[in-house]
Amino acid sequence: MNAQKGFTLIELMIVVAIIGILAAIAIPAYQDYIVRSKVTEGLNLASSYKTVIAENAGNGASDLTLGIPNFVATKNVSKIEAAPTTGVITITYTADAKGVVITLTPKDGAETGTAIKNKTVPANQISWVCAVNNTANSKYVPANCRV
Repeated sequence: MNAQKGFTLIELMIVVAIIGILAAIAIPAYQDYIVRSKVTEGLNLASSYKTVIAENAGNGASDLTLGIPNFVATKNVSKIEAAPTTGVITITYTADAKGVVITLTPKDGAETGTAIKNKTVPANQISWVCAVNNTANSKYVPANCRV
C-alpha cells in the first residue's frame, strides 16, 4: 500500500484560485489605504498652521496668518493656504492623492459654533471643522471630514 504524499493537482489549483480571489478583493482596498495615508500627510503639515491661527485668534490679531511657516510642495500636497481674516485652511493634494481638497474651518466653541474672525478673541476653545471638496473623495479622508 502506497501512502499518498503531497497534494494532488486539483487541490493545488483550488488553493491558487482562493488566493487569486482574495488578492482581487484586497488590492483595491489596499490602494485606498495608500491614498488615505497620503491625505494624512497634508493634515500633519497643516497642524503648524492650526497652532499659529489659534494663537493669533487668541490674541485678537488683525491677520490670523501672521507667523505661518512657508510651505514647500511635496509629492502628495501641492499647496496649503490660510485665509488671513477667517483662518480657514485649504489643503490641496496632487493627483497622487486623487486631487482631494480639504478645508479646515476654525469655530468658536463646538463644531456648530460661529466661525472665528480676525480682531475678535474667541470666547471658547477653538474647534476645527473638516470638510472635503466632493463626496467621491470621502473614502480617502478621516471620518470627521466625511460628508
